Amino acid sequence: MNRKEFLSSLGAMAGLTLLTNPGLSSGNGYIQSGMKLGLVTYLWGKDWDVPTLIQNCSKAEIHGVELRVDHAHMVMPNLSHAARLTVKKQFEDSPVKIIGLGTNEQYDSPDPMILKKSIERTKEFIRLSADVGGSGVKVKPNQLHAGVDPDKTLEQIGRALDELGAYAKDFGQQIRLEVHGKVTQELPNIRKIMEAAPNRNATVCWNCNPEDLIGQGLEANFNLVKDRFGDTVHVRELDDPSYPYQQLIKLFKKNKYDGWILLECRTDPEDKVKALIAQRRIFEQMLKA
Repeated sequence: MNRKEFLSSLGAMAGLTLLTNPGLSSGNGYIQSGMKLGLVTYLWGKDWDVPTLIQNCSKAEIHGVELRVDHAHMVMPNLSHAARLTVKKQFEDSPVKIIGLGTNEQYDSPDPMILKKSIERTKEFIRLSADVGGSGVKVKPNQLHAGVDPDKTLEQIGRALDELGAYAKDFGQQIRLEVHGKVTQELPNIRKIMEAAPNRNATVCWNCNPEDLIGQGLEANFNLVKDRFGDTVHVRELDDPSYPYQQLIKLFKKNKYDGWILLECRTDPEDKVKALIAQRRIFEQMLKA
């Protein structure tokens, strides 16, 4: 091979690398990300049944949803087997993926019977999520209790998550602990919880709270739990200037995160489809920034 042929061969191989490596971008000068934008049906979507939810998300090009339980979609454990299959097929026949279920189950109660009931209820949601095509269940660490050693409560939450992580794995599901609750949402406490839950199928769902910025700041708190992130992250409106969303997206890209960034918006716009489209465009620009 002469010099000209050799250089031509190198150029061809470089071009092939750009085409076959999804982590490289050709022509736009930035590393692409596997992160995807979805929706938590917290306020935006809470009044939509499953067909309406799919229709509106499709219009907005939002391709994933976490269904909050007890909302208008009514994807709850009392669904019959046939109804569960119907929900699953509705999503399978659409461009929108059901990511899982968002529950309010929590494991902080000092009452053993309440704790046991919450664990068993979570198992019902795990089975439901598997039946409707989801991949996980969101739960909460909710609070500490007067007269109870905080570390004891955090450890109790962690042990419950460990049990549920093992149970969920048998159903192809993931347990996702939302960073939530007064004091419990502080990241050092979330880390303590996860240390008591060694099962790697018990994961952390980042939640974009003001407490993320205390102490040594966002990156330090992010680093406390980055090795336990699951498939979901909750964000508010991405153009909210009170939270450093661009920095957060950068941290997730640096961490090679390829899960779902889910909008859990708190405002009440009249046209929610239009608002979803606006948020998607902001997200796309943040990935490029």
